[in-house]
Amino acid sequence: MAAVRRTSSRLASRPSPYSAGVTLFKLEDLDDADFLPPPATPRSQKYGVKKEEEDTLSMDALITLEYEDLKPLSPSKRSRSANSSPASSPGPSSSPKKTRSKKTSSPKKSPSKATSYKKALSQPDPAPARWREVFNAIQEMRKGITAPVDTMGCHMAQRHETDSRNKRYENHSDNYILLKRIRFNRFITLVSLMLSPQARDDTVDPAVTRLRDLLGGTLSLENMLAADENRILKTIRPVGLGPGKTRNLKAAAEQLRDRFNGDIPQTLEEIVTLPGVGPKVGLLALQNAWNINAGIGVDTHVLRITRLLGWHKFPKEKVEHARVSLESWLPKEHWREINPLLVGFGQTICKSDNPLCGQCTLSASGLCPSARKTVPLASPRKGKTKGKQSSPSTDCALNKPELGGLNGI
Repeated sequence: MAAVRRTSSRLASRPSPYSAGVTLFKLEDLDDADFLPPPATPRSQKYGVKKEEEDTLSMDALITLEYEDLKPLSPSKRSRSANSSPASSPGPSSSPKKTRSKKTSSPKKSPSKATSYKKALSQPDPAPARWREVFNAIQEMRKGITAPVDTMGCHMAQRHETDSRNKRYENHSDNYILLKRIRFNRFITLVSLMLSPQARDDTVDPAVTRLRDLLGGTLSLENMLAADENRILKTIRPVGLGPGKTRNLKAAAEQLRDRFNGDIPQTLEEIVTLPGVGPKVGLLALQNAWNINAGIGVDTHVLRITRLLGWHKFPKEKVEHARVSLESWLPKEHWREINPLLVGFGQTICKSDNPLCGQCTLSASGLCPSARKTVPLASPRKGKTKGKQSSPSTDCALNKPELGGLNGI
């Protein structure tokens, strides 16, 4: 009879390799020969963490966990493990996740108006051939012609003032010479120019007169500040763009009072910061109010005629490119003169819708590359369709009529 081998079991313990505060227990079978007291566990091994490479004990064999040794997850880890199973993170239920409220920023102040004028060219453009002959010929044609700009331009805006202090001059022939010695209200000149964009001189001049009557006979800064905006709008509505121009007039008056001591600035950099004032209005205001020749006031007539003469190729969307190009080669003594010269020429002879090339000496002398040639129509033949002969040169009339007087664009 075979001997019966006795077996016995014992509970073995060892520290967890994963946490120093966790003790692992395992039930082991022992033979008789193995009934020996278990070896003493070293103190350092009992309370310390010992790495054992051969230990492949799984988490299923865990019997006891020291809960107080488990540290809660930090908020950053909790947010990353929000999508994990709740069973994987034992412990009391965490507090509800706080929703971060969006910061409501205070309303931003409206940015100041950006200056849109171009600086002078570093290298001047080449001067057009025979430009001085063209300039002199236009001067001769303008001598015997009175254009709307001559009698209703911004330099004449003070002629109906009831206050003698606001009248610019007594003798029209001395308008530029006596400019600095005669006391007048420069604000009137600025108002006339601010009403001018996309309007004709014969529309702007009556609007200035009506506005003066509305303000009690004197178009002063103080009267503009005290005037009702709706009444101003009704008064200037015929010039077009009434709501915007009304807002600009009131806002510009406030800035002149607050920033410039009640007078218009004397530099282009400052004056173009006013609402409704661009480079063209600013340059003409400096010339006619302060006698400061800071540049060429390029309006619709100046832009169109200089392009027809071949002095540049810029369209109306690039008026500032045309201005700095003209200023780069045209002598400075002509910067002020060229605006009323070409405006009056465009109002009377070189009209946008129907240019009178037959009355222009530039056409007869061959100085205008865009002059319209008069070609007789060929007599129609039988069986042939009657048609017009094409012009041998470029037509100087634009497809669409352009508005504007002294203050076009």
